[in-house]
Amino acid sequence: MQEVLIGAVADDITGASDLCLTLSRAGMRTLQVIGVPDPKQQLPEADAIVIALKSRTIPAHQAVEMSVAAAQVLLEAGARQVMFKYCSTFDSTDEGNIGPVTDALLDLTQSRLTIACPSFPANGRTVYMGHLFVGRQLLSESPMKDHPLTPMRDANLVRVLERQSRSAIGLIEASTIACGVGAVGEAIAHQIAAGPQILVVDTLSDADLMTLGEACANMRLVTGGSGIALGLAANFARAGKLSPQPAPSRMRAPAGRAAVLAGSCSTATLRQVEVARAAGAPMLAIDVADLTTGSQTAEKIADWVMNQGGDLPPVVYSSADAESLARTHATLGREISGALVEGVLAEVALRLSKAQFTRFVIAGGETSGAVVAALGVQVLEIGPEIDPGVPWTRSIGTPSVALALKSGNFGAPDFFLKAWSLLDLEP
Repeated sequence: MQEVLIGAVADDITGASDLCLTLSRAGMRTLQVIGVPDPKQQLPEADAIVIALKSRTIPAHQAVEMSVAAAQVLLEAGARQVMFKYCSTFDSTDEGNIGPVTDALLDLTQSRLTIACPSFPANGRTVYMGHLFVGRQLLSESPMKDHPLTPMRDANLVRVLERQSRSAIGLIEASTIACGVGAVGEAIAHQIAAGPQILVVDTLSDADLMTLGEACANMRLVTGGSGIALGLAANFARAGKLSPQPAPSRMRAPAGRAAVLAGSCSTATLRQVEVARAAGAPMLAIDVADLTTGSQTAEKIADWVMNQGGDLPPVVYSSADAESLARTHATLGREISGALVEGVLAEVALRLSKAQFTRFVIAGGETSGAVVAALGVQVLEIGPEIDPGVPWTRSIGTPSVALALKSGNFGAPDFFLKAWSLLDLEP
């Protein structure tokens, strides 16, 4: 059996796809597994396996239990390095899950120290002096401050983790990273002697990520966004354990119809909805109030999609601006309204799948998780990059579908229009 070099646990499905893309581009044959596999199940052969959970916003003790179970499966499959993948905007409230899960994985892997590296410079996520930036804005001043599930009001990741974790929290500053792999390695070795720790790391560029990745070659547990994986694959190539393979530039997709289902309310997704509208794509807005009264249902929405024609796939969206979202949450509550939309979009996807829809762009991590669960997809192979952090994927087994699972914050404004050009339809 092929040796699993990197086994990763991701706290949502779009984040898992993002990580899979990074590992694939680094030359690793990578597969995405949906949910915690049965321990008796033999995992597919791959250089890297990423288990996608839906654990970002559930109670912390449940996230810990689920993440540890997934990591145990990966360790039993022989994974040489374990990664805990979370969002590049560190989506996690003070009661949230990044700190507790990291603590539990430190225990599981018998590690004394790990890093916290959410940076993804290609998408504008960088860390300086422990503060997370989104573009030129501090995280706490970016649109993430109004995220409906994980509003981020503090950009200082050291403080955020201190409120979540029982480990000591430290920092490796940009000046150390700039001195190279040796300096970072010395900083890590010095900190290990101080006891269990999570080190937030400053990272301003892909070059910093490559330096950090090489310095973490012998680290049993690594945590962060997908950017940290840029430098991890090369460690195994240097050790002679990996023969890098070129990443795919196109993907074969099953013949059938296509649709876009957008459940995210992020600024990026709102812009993508408007660009698709301006291009003439058929558009249908979901209104949470109409869902509660029954004037909108999954059946009616799916029927509308099936009846659309034209060159552009129809777009069903629940995306709303912050003011509209606040009114909805005040009426129904954040969790109820979010679960209602996710459930409806998942049922719409299932109905469309039964009507020969085989290609879907899904926007939003929670929505993507709900849709994949409804379709019964268990394993995904990784296809070409559409935009940084977002690949096409294709299911292995049944149902046969092509899926672009997009984090709400990711993607260029024309994402809903250009994604389809990377697919070659089967006869």
